[in-house]
Amino acid sequence: MIFLFGMELNKYLTVSTSTSIIIDNSSDGDFLRIDFNISFPALSCEFASVDVSDALGTNRLNITKTIRKFSIDPQLRHKAIEFHSEPVPHVSQHGDEVDDEAVGGSVSLNSDSFAKLSQEHQILVVNFFAPWCYWSTRLRPSWEKAAKIIKERSEQAYDPDKDGRIILAKVDCNEAADLCKRHHVQGYPSIRIFRKGSDLRDDDGHHEHESYYGDRDTDALVKAMEELVSPTPLANQKLALEKNRPAPLTGGCRIEGYVRVKKVPGNLIISSRSGAHSFDSSHMNMSHVIGHLSFGKTISPQVLSDVKRLIPYLGRSHDKLNGRSFINHRDLDANVTIEHYLQVVKTEVVTVKSSHESSLIEQHEYTAHSSLAQSVNMPVAKFHFELSPM
Repeated sequence: MIFLFGMELNKYLTVSTSTSIIIDNSSDGDFLRIDFNISFPALSCEFASVDVSDALGTNRLNITKTIRKFSIDPQLRHKAIEFHSEPVPHVSQHGDEVDDEAVGGSVSLNSDSFAKLSQEHQILVVNFFAPWCYWSTRLRPSWEKAAKIIKERSEQAYDPDKDGRIILAKVDCNEAADLCKRHHVQGYPSIRIFRKGSDLRDDDGHHEHESYYGDRDTDALVKAMEELVSPTPLANQKLALEKNRPAPLTGGCRIEGYVRVKKVPGNLIISSRSGAHSFDSSHMNMSHVIGHLSFGKTISPQVLSDVKRLIPYLGRSHDKLNGRSFINHRDLDANVTIEHYLQVVKTEVVTVKSSHESSLIEQHEYTAHSSLAQSVNMPVAKFHFELSPM
């Protein structure tokens, strides 16, 4: 009897673990949350877009509600101010002009003339364009006509006391590549507004100026330029001025936040996107550093530590890509897409304290295989995930 009592007591005090595979009926419903923090040293926040697609045909483009962006430099140091990317019109309105011999009203600039003009004029508005760009070609007639109109009106109504001079100029980014790079121009055409005395370099070496995202027909451009020199904007002009927003401080971007996806195979894609700009795919570098990437609910370190004492292997792969760098060193060909193939498996741990008390811990872990591949389309950073139904 003593022997049997001892054996039963030993069994009662022993912790046992049992494993079973079941269909996933998780508490988070039909959706799975993906948290991430990824830094792109060569992708501007101005056009950085977070897109989600899946095998059921869902396709969500440029998600902004749960995403934050911060401008960063090549050393991944970010600025204190968040880059706000309000929705930009999918397609800006353009003029109907198709005259290839548009009257040259704007001034062509290079690095030297840009520095000179920015000090001579109160406001300098520059069209950074590329000759091969479809949108640059469509903008050209309106831009030249608007520049001529503004020039004529400024000469007639210039008041030295108000110092309201404004001049429109243009920069060919094929010929002045260094100037365009210095101002972090990645999409064409990019219209930037430089104000005398405010476009000063700070200790980090960036310029303070604005980007114009309004319509591109002649009337809209002329109206926007006149509002720039207006001493005090009227109430009905404030909405138009909102089309001008701070330009990116640096050429890189840190993107952080989360998205919710259906529990089917899908893709999380980060790329440059705009309905009214062109991008030179041969100069797009999608190198990135993954600060954090995880699936599902976040488990507190204390709870995870307690569970690991029973199941040592749990939690080893829930953030497998954290701290990993994927860099295109430019020794490869252009148009390089960086792809990650992720197999996500969920583990549920039920800890039983008594017949009436138990707790559930959910942990999503994943394997990852990454590659740099040549792409015929625009280079992207692509996270393809497969979800196990069990």
